[in-house]
Amino acid sequence: MKHQPRVLIVEDEPAIAELIAVNLRHGGFDPVIAQDSASAQSELDAVLPDAILLDWMLPGQSGLALARHWRKQPRTKSIPILMLTARGDEPDKVAGLDAGADDYITKPFSPQELLARIRAVLRRRAPESVNDSVTVGELMLDAAKHRISFQNQELKLGPTEFKLLHYLMKHAERVHSRSALLDKVWGDHVFIEERTVDVHVKRLREALGSAGSMVETVRGAGYRLTSLAATSPAPAAQSGA
Repeated sequence: MKHQPRVLIVEDEPAIAELIAVNLRHGGFDPVIAQDSASAQSELDAVLPDAILLDWMLPGQSGLALARHWRKQPRTKSIPILMLTARGDEPDKVAGLDAGADDYITKPFSPQELLARIRAVLRRRAPESVNDSVTVGELMLDAAKHRISFQNQELKLGPTEFKLLHYLMKHAERVHSRSALLDKVWGDHVFIEERTVDVHVKRLREALGSAGSMVETVRGAGYRLTSLAATSPAPAAQSGA
């Protein structure tokens, strides 16, 4: 029997939660509903889902706070999170992405769009098919073992940042536009905004620490990874992507 991806729906309005669940079942998913942060955590403790649909406005702990919490936990940090919210302004979208969300869906949305976005984040979560090793300067990436090190110190990256770094390292010294990175790293990006690239580049720089300066912003063009990084320990780049 074909595996039905399990999707945890964290939504405090029962009618909306049930409507989403019905559409997910029709779309070949196995939905589970939680109406607040406590019940959502209980569901996660019992069985890890393949993806989480997380409402921004929840009683008690907000969806934003939950996303930040789950991203810090080793057991849940790699689960794709899609924020559901009526907040459609760009600052709110950026806040959701910065909190660790993989995607952002503004209410109201169509069932077809919701299903497409879930399938897209699940495809992006799939393991990198190219299991090679690549070195740029003192930065080394082993795709087969999913390991990254700089100056022989191992670094920890999330799945999207790992994929982004892998691509930049394989095409070092070249400038890549945001749209090109969306195409090569995210794949099906019909629903993904270019701002998402900036957020993940910022996360990547922070995770790389003193190697973060290797990821350069080329104004008006995009991003490039260069081997000309500071070799002495330095703070991660603090400027926005």
